[in-house]
Amino acid sequence: MARASARHILVDSEAQCMALKAEIEAGADFGELAKTHSSCPSGGQGGDLGSFGRGQMVPEFDQVVFSAEVGTVQGPVRTQFGYHLLEVTQRDD
Repeated sequence: MARASARHILVDSEAQCMALKAEIEAGADFGELAKTHSSCPSGGQGGDLGSFGRGQMVPEFDQVVFSAEVGTVQGPVRTQFGYHLLEVTQRDD
C-alpha cells in the first residue's frame, strides 16, 4: 500500500498562499513559514503531517501527495479547510 509523508501550510486565501509560495521559491524556509502562518495545528511542527496512506486525507490532498514529485512545493490546493501549500517529503509507492 502506498504511503507518503508531507507537510503543509494552511491559510484562508489563495492570495496569501501564492505570496507564501513565492517566499519559499525565493529561499524562505517552509517549516518556519508554516510555524508563523499556518492555521492548522500542524504548523507548530513546521507543517509536518507525518506518514499516511491513500484515503486518510481529503481527496484534494491525496491527488497531489500521491502524484507530485517529492520535495517540490505544490499549490495552492483548495479544500474545505482553506488553501494549502503541500510538500511531499517522502513517498513509498
